[in-house]
Amino acid sequence: MDGNQGIDPPPDGLSDRDEQVGTSPAGPTRGERAVRAVRAVDGRLPLAEAGKELLRKVFPDHWSFLLGELALYSFVFLLLTGVFLTFFFTPSMTDLDYHGSYLPLRGVRMSEAYASTLRISFDVRGGLLVRQIHHWAALLFTASICVHLLRVFFTGAFRRPRELNWVIGLTMFALALLEGFSGYSLPDDTLSGTGLRIAEGVLLSVPVVGTYLSFFVFGGEFPGHAVIPRLFTVHILLVPGLLLALIGAHLTLVVVLKHTQWAEPGRTNRNVVGHPFFPQFLVRTTGLAFTVGGILALSAVLAEINPIWRYSAYRPDVAAAGAQPDWYIGFIEGALRLIPAVETGVLGHTVSWTVFLPALVVPGLLFAGLYAYPFVERWLTPGSGEHHLCDRPRNKPVRTGLGAAGVAFYTVLLVAGGNDVIAYYFGISVNSLTWGLRAAFFLAPPLTFMVTRRICLALQARDRHRLLEGDETGRIDQSIVGGFDGHRRPVPAAERYVMLVRDVPEPEEPLPGAPRTERVRAALGSWYHGDRVELPATEQESRAVTAVLTDPVHAPRPAAERPAPAGGRGPLGRLFRRLRPRRRRGRGTGR
Repeated sequence: MDGNQGIDPPPDGLSDRDEQVGTSPAGPTRGERAVRAVRAVDGRLPLAEAGKELLRKVFPDHWSFLLGELALYSFVFLLLTGVFLTFFFTPSMTDLDYHGSYLPLRGVRMSEAYASTLRISFDVRGGLLVRQIHHWAALLFTASICVHLLRVFFTGAFRRPRELNWVIGLTMFALALLEGFSGYSLPDDTLSGTGLRIAEGVLLSVPVVGTYLSFFVFGGEFPGHAVIPRLFTVHILLVPGLLLALIGAHLTLVVVLKHTQWAEPGRTNRNVVGHPFFPQFLVRTTGLAFTVGGILALSAVLAEINPIWRYSAYRPDVAAAGAQPDWYIGFIEGALRLIPAVETGVLGHTVSWTVFLPALVVPGLLFAGLYAYPFVERWLTPGSGEHHLCDRPRNKPVRTGLGAAGVAFYTVLLVAGGNDVIAYYFGISVNSLTWGLRAAFFLAPPLTFMVTRRICLALQARDRHRLLEGDETGRIDQSIVGGFDGHRRPVPAAERYVMLVRDVPEPEEPLPGAPRTERVRAALGSWYHGDRVELPATEQESRAVTAVLTDPVHAPRPAAERPAPAGGRGPLGRLFRRLRPRRRRGRGTGR
C-alpha cells in the first residue's frame, strides 16, 4: 500500500508550509513573507517564547522598585552623551598653547586633553550642555545604585535565591565608582590632577609592590604621558563593557527569579501581584525614562557642575585649594584626612599607614563585609527556604541597626572629606573639627546601631498595642461621675495583615556536645534574631501567616503541577530549559 494514501497532495507549486500560511497562487504577499521570516528566525532563536515570557512578566506596583530603573536609565543617558563627547575629546597629554574661545586662558600651556575639553565647552554646539548632562547622569547613576542597594538591604531582598544578584549589584556599584573616577580625571585640570596625585600616593602606599603599581598605571614617573590615554580606554571601553554585561545578567536573574513584593492581602511567598510588562508597566517605565532625561537636561541648564575652565590646566607643582571630589569618592578622602601620620619600617620597607589603611584597607573591609553579608545572615538563620516577601525594617532590628550604623560610618567619612571647606565657612578650627570627627568615627556607628535597634523594637511594641487596643477614633465620652472614656476601633484588616505577616525565625539551641562552630552559630543567631516583640494573633491568623510565608519549594502542590525532574531544578535550570532547542512545530514524522 502506498504510504501517502489518504493524504491529499498540496496544489501545484505549493509546499505544505506555504499552505499553512495561506500563500496565494499568485505568489507570496508581503504579510506572508513576514510570517515566513518570523518563523525562520524563531526556529533558530527562542524569540517568540522569550517574548511571551517577558510580556507576561509581572512587576509589583511600588515606588521603591523604581530605584533600579533610575540607575538603568541614567546609565542609558551616560552612554548616549558619552558617545557624543568621545567624538570631540582628545585623550593626549601632549603640551600646546591654547588659542581657543575662552579668553582668560589664551596663551596658557596645557595638555591636549584639557584643550579639547575647553573646545567641547565653548566651541562645539551643545557641547557644554552634553558635558553637564553626562556629569549629572554619572552622579544620578551612582546615587541610584547606592539607594537601590540600601532598599535591598533593609528589606531583606538579598536573601535566597537572590544572593547572586546582590553580588552583581555590589560589583556594579564598585565599577560605577571606578567609572566615575576615571571620567572625573580625564579633563586634566587642576582639580582632577590633584585627584590623580592622591591616587598615585595610594598606589605607592602598597607595601613592596607600590612603586611597580605606580609605574604600571602612569607609565613612568608621575604624571607621565600615558595615564590619560589609559584612563580613557578604561572609561569608554573596559568598565562600560563590564557594566553592560552585569546589567544584562542582573535583568535576566530578575526575570527568572521574579520580583520581591511587600506583604499585602493576596500577596504570598509564592506569587507576584502587580502589573504585566505590556502594556501597563511598559508605559510607566517609558514615562520614567523621559522624566529622567528631562530632569538631567534641566539640571544641566540650571545648575553648573565641574567648571574646569575655572581651575586651569594641571601643573604637578600646584595643588588645588579646597579641592573636593564627587560624593561617591568623598568617603576615601575623609578617611585620608582623619587618620594621623603613622609610618613603620618592616624588612627595609616603609609602610605608610596614613595612606594604606584609609585608602585601601577600610574600603576593602567595607566591600568584603557587604559581599559576605547575605551568606553570613543565611548561616545565622535557621532553615534555608526561599524569600520573596520584603521585610519591614522594624521587624529586623539587628539588620536595620547594622545598616544604619554603616550609613553613619559613611556619613562621618563624607563630612570629613570636606573638613577644610566646612571650617572655612563656619569659622571654626579645622584641627578641632578633625578631632571631633575622629571621635565620631568611633562613637557614631555603635550609638546609631543601639538607637536604631531600640526604635525598631518601639515600633514593634506600637504595632502590638494597636493590635490589642485598636486605633483611637477621636471620640471621647464623659461619664456621669466626671471621668472620660475614649473610643477605639479595630485595626483595618489590610493593616493587620501587614503587621502579622513577618518572617521571624526561632533561634536554634545547640545540641549537647555540638562542635564549637555550631555553638558560635547558635549564640550569634540568638543575638541576631532574639530581639522581638511578640504580636497577638489568633490560631486561625497564625495558620494563615504560616501559609503565606511558606516558600515555593516546600509548598504542597498537586502532582500535575510539579515540575519534571529532568532538565535541572531551580531558577538556572528553568532558564536553561527555556533556552534549550525545541522541536520544530508543524513537521510530521519521517522528515
